[in-house]
Amino acid sequence: METVLEIKNLSKHYGRLKAVDGLNLTVQAGTVFGILGPNGSGKTTTLGMILDIINPTNGEYTWFGKKSGTATRKRIGAILEHPIFYPYLTAVQNLKVVCDIKEVPYSRIDEVLVQVGLDERKNDKFKTFSLGMKQRLSIGSALLCNPEVMLLDEPTNGLDPQGIAEIRELIVDIANSGKTILLASHLLDEVQRVCSHFAVLRKGKLIHTGLVDDVSKGDKIVEVKADADNLLEVLERSGMASKVKRELDKYTMTMQNGYSPEDVNTYLFKNNITAKHLLLKTRSLEQQFLEILAETEGGQR
Repeated sequence: METVLEIKNLSKHYGRLKAVDGLNLTVQAGTVFGILGPNGSGKTTTLGMILDIINPTNGEYTWFGKKSGTATRKRIGAILEHPIFYPYLTAVQNLKVVCDIKEVPYSRIDEVLVQVGLDERKNDKFKTFSLGMKQRLSIGSALLCNPEVMLLDEPTNGLDPQGIAEIRELIVDIANSGKTILLASHLLDEVQRVCSHFAVLRKGKLIHTGLVDDVSKGDKIVEVKADADNLLEVLERSGMASKVKRELDKYTMTMQNGYSPEDVNTYLFKNNITAKHLLLKTRSLEQQFLEILAETEGGQR
């Protein structure tokens, strides 16, 4: 796969504050790469540097195997911070302004408005848009030059659940069109739902990188609920779990390799117990994120 972005030992220091500290990262073409971390972890600073908005203290980065310049920037669409448009201009009029700046033909506007789901509101003034619509117009403005790569900084920040769902769906659609996406977020669920790869930053340092698909691998947890006073005892002697734990009105079994919820159900039935609730849970990005932070903090003590 082609390397779209390569970051080597990139740092940004503000006096004693190390906003980004020796970051190394590689993003391949066709991936949706999530940069994950709490506020203040260096996500936005990193995006600012690779977009030539912030001057690095140390390190370097290349786009498409070349040093950043006018030619490479034309291949990148980006949204940083909140969308800013003229409030009394319509969606079309605002995008015409962007077209003039980016030297893009006006013929792209209708196509982009359809792509971001704003074609029916294209003649309405920006000030009448909801926050989600404003964010979609912002994404549309970044798509005008038909970039190969999209950089999105906290794209669902401040949106209601419906707006979040709409932006997530739009991101997936853009990725499916063949574009590479680099997305910075502090929302674990957002990264797990839309990203193929992720990296975790903490206090400016890269502490983990990997595939989102690998997150669910590992221990499998089965939740069990049944009307039986001896349920805990029966589950513990099953031999199918390395650990059985009570959680409110149900029990969780950390399964041994080779056993499934079906095996649990069959075993309970043989012991004259009918399960009222039986659910397989896989490891979430939240669990792995907390484990990564705990390991990092433990190593620093």
